[in-house]
Amino acid sequence: MVKVNGKELDIAGKTVAEYLASIDYDPKRIAIERNGEIVFKSQYAAVILKDGDSLEIVSFVGGG
Repeated sequence: MVKVNGKELDIAGKTVAEYLASIDYDPKRIAIERNGEIVFKSQYAAVILKDGDSLEIVSFVGGG
């Protein structure tokens, strides 16, 4: 199980890119932290999620 923004999900074994493709996030407008470390966009396809990982996904919202 992987904790994403506090919610346990059964996504271990997927890459960050695969997970993002399965949900409604625009990869250009988010930042991801995995186990306290920033995941760079260039690494999304290479980082494989493991049991016990914790992701925090933050969306950027424009406005003024």
